[in-house]
Amino acid sequence: MTQRLLIAGVGNVFLGDDGFGVEVARRLANLDLPDWVAVGDYGISGMHLAYDLADGVETAILADAMPRGGEPGTVYVVEPERRVVGKRPVSDNPVSDNLVSDNSVPDNLLLDGHGMQPDVVLGMLDTLGADVGRVLIVGCEPATAEPGMELSAPVAAAVDDAVRIVLELIEAGV
Repeated sequence: MTQRLLIAGVGNVFLGDDGFGVEVARRLANLDLPDWVAVGDYGISGMHLAYDLADGVETAILADAMPRGGEPGTVYVVEPERRVVGKRPVSDNPVSDNLVSDNSVPDNLLLDGHGMQPDVVLGMLDTLGADVGRVLIVGCEPATAEPGMELSAPVAAAVDDAVRIVLELIEAGV
């Protein structure tokens, strides 16, 4: 891949608003973006995302549903704080309750390559011997994660805002 910027849409399209990131990636993939930008729909394929990040990405923007207690449809831009463990920066500010914050995988944790949260994916980079310079998360407060393939009205409306934000980040050279 060896792209300067990877935009990754993640989430499960079968769980309502969890499909937010996938929809953001779908819309961005239809736009004429600079050649140093790659867009991917990673859905629930966390291992695929981890390997693509390990393949040479300077910056990653992950689009995903992000429950933080706000109003449904609220769009967040989060740059997780990172600290260095060994040679690799790791997150010090979890974006979900499932973060392996010390960048290690506990012996009792079974990794599901089709259901890894973005924070676990980023933690796997050290295991893969890789590093991503900067990581941003463009997230949206979900209204529901109930089974279904439709985004709720506030989250569907927020997709345009997220696309605009990502385009502004690209224009700024992230």
